[in-house]
Amino acid sequence: MNTNYQFSIERIKKSLKKQEQLKHKNKYITLYNAIKECIQNIELPHNWVLPATRVLAEELEISRTTIVKSYELLQLEKLIVSKIGSGFTVNYNNSINPNGSKENKGIVNFELYPEISSIGKSFVNNFTLINRTSAESVAFRPGLPPLDIFPINRWKNLLNTYWRYVKSSKLSYQRSTGIDPLKKSICDYLNVSRNIKCDYNQIMVVSGSLQSLYLIGSTMIDKGDNVILEDPTFPNVHSLFKSIQANLLPVPLDENGISIEKMNELNHLNPKLVHVTPSNHYPLGTKMSLRRRKELLKWANTNKALIIENDYENEVGNHINNIPSIYSLDTEDRTIYMGTFNRLLHPSIRLGYMILPKYLIKAVEALQEHSHRFVAPSAQAVMSQFIERNYLYQHLKNTIEVSQERHKLFLKEFKNSKNMTIKNQEFYSLNVVAEFNHIISQDKETQIIQKLNEANITAHSLSECYIGNNKQQGLILGYCAVRSNLLERKVKKLLSIVG
Repeated sequence: MNTNYQFSIERIKKSLKKQEQLKHKNKYITLYNAIKECIQNIELPHNWVLPATRVLAEELEISRTTIVKSYELLQLEKLIVSKIGSGFTVNYNNSINPNGSKENKGIVNFELYPEISSIGKSFVNNFTLINRTSAESVAFRPGLPPLDIFPINRWKNLLNTYWRYVKSSKLSYQRSTGIDPLKKSICDYLNVSRNIKCDYNQIMVVSGSLQSLYLIGSTMIDKGDNVILEDPTFPNVHSLFKSIQANLLPVPLDENGISIEKMNELNHLNPKLVHVTPSNHYPLGTKMSLRRRKELLKWANTNKALIIENDYENEVGNHINNIPSIYSLDTEDRTIYMGTFNRLLHPSIRLGYMILPKYLIKAVEALQEHSHRFVAPSAQAVMSQFIERNYLYQHLKNTIEVSQERHKLFLKEFKNSKNMTIKNQEFYSLNVVAEFNHIISQDKETQIIQKLNEANITAHSLSECYIGNNKQQGLILGYCAVRSNLLERKVKKLLSIVG
């Protein structure tokens, strides 16, 4: 028998015993009340498939007519619905309690429970800083590569091969830092693409950049410790460090990257970490000069600080003029190098990595063991093969070519805007920044983004990327996930709202 059916029948039988004590003269009413009670008490949840009338009749040893009548009453009250091919399913809004009154789930009496920790409260308070938008819309959501060109069949074939030959021993717990084949493949990939040479034991495989930052921050930061961040920067980076109760020190950029002059003014605060995106600054696209990278390393050495080199979209930003990474220039092992496959392949892949200074490996590994444990070995094994078979390099080449084409088309259509201008016309990233031609308030920017969302168009706020008070209003738009044949229509819809 269907497992769901068996569960449902057990719950219904239990409720039926209570109802039978009331000795209602009509059996179908008794059964109706029993099932209704199960639904209202959420013992049978929303969308749960109920037993077929024939099956339930046999189990309860009553006529099928009785079951049918009971189901009809439940349908009249819209507690269940009949779906073709699925039978009867529960259709119950559990914001209504058994007494028929509405519950306000947002109201909680916190005095009845232990107090939430200060760090727990901090994460709650800063949750709104994170960019979280509808998963349904790809136009013009930043952070998305051209999803439609991902080689799904190649990935599927590699995954099928993995499961065909995997040994049972590989289904056990795995090392938290990642499987050796992937870590070695990443080493080779970074050596070829970024001239980065490291021991594969320094690499930790994670689900993405935010997890890397969580592990680093939790390992390094005590409440009140100072962290330098580029201003502007990713709202998610801002949110995470603020949530772990670091004191944020925003530093502006000039044409060469983060300002060392402004950083020197903060030396007396003994910052522990500085987070930078040197290959392709988010969101403005500034590329840190070679000279500035060397100055940053000198600053870190002098101040006994660590550099987090978030090599955001380096494959796009460095595809023509490849400037050495900060990590490859570092002679004192002060740089934590971060990369991700989520922005190159697709976000649902959930695979990233970081190279750790040797003295940090044990501490970060211990934290990983206590929290996320490890990334799925199947995904790691397939990613390793994806790199080894040269599929990653081929896909990156296709991604850049398609993105350049869509970038050109996006700019062509967007130039018709009367109220906004694209800040940087060059192809430097998988998203662009559109600035308003006249000064608007932050509330006005928020209203425009809301109207775009209602039209199934996603845009991120430029002003929310700023930590300090000197905020600039604008929109961050990811153009390359929209197919060329749809892009023109989507841009026109965008412009009909922003003007």
